[in-house]
Amino acid sequence: MAVQRRQRWWAELLLIVIVYSAYSAGRLLARGAETQAVDNGLALLDAEKFLHINAEHPLNRLFTDYAAIGVPADFMYATLHYIVTPAVLLWVWLRHRDHFRRLRTWLLGSTMVGLIGFVLLPTCPPRLLDASYGFVDTMAQYSSYGWWGGEASAPRGLGGFTNQYAAMPSLHVGWALWCGVVLWRLARTPQVKALAVAYPTVITLVVMGTANHYLLDAVAGVAVMGVGLLIAAPLMRLSELTLGRLRRAPAGAGEAGDAPDVSAGWETAARGPHIPRQRDTVPSADSDAEPGRPGPAASAAEDRHAAL
Repeated sequence: MAVQRRQRWWAELLLIVIVYSAYSAGRLLARGAETQAVDNGLALLDAEKFLHINAEHPLNRLFTDYAAIGVPADFMYATLHYIVTPAVLLWVWLRHRDHFRRLRTWLLGSTMVGLIGFVLLPTCPPRLLDASYGFVDTMAQYSSYGWWGGEASAPRGLGGFTNQYAAMPSLHVGWALWCGVVLWRLARTPQVKALAVAYPTVITLVVMGTANHYLLDAVAGVAVMGVGLLIAAPLMRLSELTLGRLRRAPAGAGEAGDAPDVSAGWETAARGPHIPRQRDTVPSADSDAEPGRPGPAASAAEDRHAAL
């Protein structure tokens, strides 16, 4: 029976930091040409209009016209992505440790799948399209309320360190969905289960209302999490196999304790084959014992042995 590997908090934290750092670096390196990103964004917008699912325009007008909606939405977009997800991970570690590795692998695997989308399909978000397309960057409009600037949700002056054309898929929606599913499955109270449904729903509205994502970006974020869920189990098996091979020390032929003791075999070969002693069942010539029964001498010896 396989024994579960002991989970250490520092090892799990290191793994998450490494994967997220690789994801962030890859996200920056995946900067596509601006023209291609704009073309991809317009293609998504045309597809939504054709399907009559263009929900970004009415939401963006609502967020732009009413600061009481737009400002909290900008704060949600800039913060919750980086607060709620780690908080849920920590909660699972502390309260549901037996589910942690599977759920962590699902999240990290989905994140790396999302990076593939950023590389293959650089996409201009609605807020960066020409003003003639009718979108307003609410984070730029309300930048005086927060720490972000007009370039991105990053702090002022650091917008150049982000890839603003990594809109497809929306991992804001993907991570929020992960949090919702985890809370729904593991939480016990109806209040937390209600939050599990509300959180990804609100985040989906926020990313569209702030003109940071298209509806199809959100759909792609859900699809990415589905792929991550499917590959979570194979990734865990691959991880266990790799760690097992790394930990298994190669057996050295000359190492002490590894070679079998052959001295007894050499002694046996020198003396000849060992024949176990057998009881004397052959009767003496003057014995009346029946064939196959011990003779008187053997019986007397046995009686003396029993008396002792």
